Amino acid sequence: MKPVRTTARVLLSGIFLASGIKALAGPGGLVPRAKRVTDPMATMLEKIDPRLPTDPETLVQINGVVQVGGALLLALGHFTRPAATMLAASLIPTTIAGHPFWTIKDPEERQRQQVQFLKNLGLLGGLLLAAADTQGRPGLRWRTEHLADSVAGSVRRGTKTAKREAKIAMLTARDRLPG
Repeated sequence: MKPVRTTARVLLSGIFLASGIKALAGPGGLVPRAKRVTDPMATMLEKIDPRLPTDPETLVQINGVVQVGGALLLALGHFTRPAATMLAASLIPTTIAGHPFWTIKDPEERQRQQVQFLKNLGLLGGLLLAAADTQGRPGLRWRTEHLADSVAGSVRRGTKTAKREAKIAMLTARDRLPG
């Protein structure tokens, strides 16, 4: 199964690497479409911390960095679950800003944008699968539950042993008492 996972991760990461590089190299061309998302986000970011960047070009570049970094991690098989999660998070505003088919009047252009929107939803589905994939190993929830069970078992055994040793010590002490 490992070759399938590796191939799938590489194929899935390709579009994010390409679009992330495009955003870093020429953010100006993406800014007009991105403003649909960056302008409301800027208001929210200013409320969180006024030092956070809010200009659309910088936000497009940050999204590009997330996409390039996430794509490389995913393709190389390092931190694949967090990488897929980061890419999924970056894909949502990218899709809303880049393919608002619901605002387009021209039927042909609307159809093209709807296809791109749906393609991105398919990518999002692939990223969600990658984010949930434990590669056949137990997930954190399973490991936590089994660790708790193991600790509880160890405590029970330790308690039983301590009771038995205390009983033996009491019997031994009683046998040694004079008469």
